[in-house]
Amino acid sequence: MTSLATSADGLPRCGWVGDDAEYCRYHDEEWGTPLHGDRALFEKMALEGFQAGLSWITILRKRPRFREVFAGFEPEIVAEYGPDDVERLMADAGIIRNRAKIAATISNAALVRDMADGELDELMWSFAPPAYARPRPRTLAEVPAVTPESTALSKALRRRGFRFVGPTTMYALMQSTGMVDDHVDGCWRAAEPV
Repeated sequence: MTSLATSADGLPRCGWVGDDAEYCRYHDEEWGTPLHGDRALFEKMALEGFQAGLSWITILRKRPRFREVFAGFEPEIVAEYGPDDVERLMADAGIIRNRAKIAATISNAALVRDMADGELDELMWSFAPPAYARPRPRTLAEVPAVTPESTALSKALRRRGFRFVGPTTMYALMQSTGMVDDHVDGCWRAAEPV
C-alpha cells in the first residue's frame, strides 16, 4: 500500500483510503477530527471493538444499521438490552454477528451509563498526547499500531471493566477521534491545523 493515493477528485489522501467514495468521505470529514461527548465516544469504542479482526470499511458500510439496532448508541438504552436483544442482534445480517462483541457493547454501555456526565470523554482525552508530540508520519510505515498512550488508555478502561478495548483498538480509536493526527505528510488533510 502506498503512503498517498490520489482519488478521482485529484486530492492526495492517506494511502489506506484508495478510491472508495465512502472511505474518502470518512477520511475527509471524520478521521482525525476531534470528537467529544460520551455517546459519540461510546459509539466509536463499540464500533472499533466490532472492527477488531476486520477492515474498517466493513464497519463503515454497516454503521447505519449498527446505529439503528443499537438505539443510536445511547448508553442508557443499550445498557438495558437483555438476552432477547442479544438473540435479535445475532440474527441481524446487517451488523457483525459476534456474540462476545455484542455482549461487550451491552456491558460497556452499562459502565458508561453509570459514569458521571462527561466522565468518559474526560477519561479518554486525558490519554491524548500533546499536539505535535511526535512528527507527522511521512509514510504509512511510520504510523504505529500501538503507543504508550493507547496502552495506558486500554489499561485504564480495563480496570473499570470495559471489554474489547485493547491497545491496538484504542490506538485506532485515538486516530479516528482526533486524539492523534496520523494524516501522512502530503495528504491534503495534513495541511490542516491539528
